[in-house]
Amino acid sequence: MKHVDRQMFAAIYEAQFKRVYNYISYRINNHMDTEDLVSQVFSKVIEKYDGFDAKRAALSTWIISIARNTVSDYFRDKQKNALVELDLMEPYLSSGGIPEDILIKSEQNKALIKALDTLTNRERNLIALKYGAELNNKEIAQVMELSESNVGVIIFRSLQKLRAHFEKEESVCKRITPKTGRMC
Repeated sequence: MKHVDRQMFAAIYEAQFKRVYNYISYRINNHMDTEDLVSQVFSKVIEKYDGFDAKRAALSTWIISIARNTVSDYFRDKQKNALVELDLMEPYLSSGGIPEDILIKSEQNKALIKALDTLTNRERNLIALKYGAELNNKEIAQVMELSESNVGVIIFRSLQKLRAHFEKEESVCKRITPKTGRMC
């Protein structure tokens, strides 16, 4: 039976915290709940460490699987069929700076949030694993129980959807709105 001691857990926590936090943040978009869920994930890592099998998956993949299941439980507990509004994540997307930079970043964040709303739950989950948790396609395939090539195709198509959304928005925004005389 394997046991995780304090020193080993501290190393695991330090190595995996950012990846787990970013993944959960991408998925639930609520800072306080993200922190709670990250704590739950690492508690489960300690509780279930003796069940970890390095032959089946890398430690990071196993931990992200725990995070994924924890997020699923969160949504099930909240009795939600879809993701919560991404507007709640907006304050955490912007990083400080001069007011003009903050305003530009805020507008970019709003556009990204709107674009992500066009994706399915599975597509958003894959995007969160790829760009939030920074997993490669092989690791994502293990977590999602998909083939590596299927992961690549879904991510590629999701990015195409996002690109098409931004291009559509750009063409709409080039027109001046009649009532205000302002652009989008």
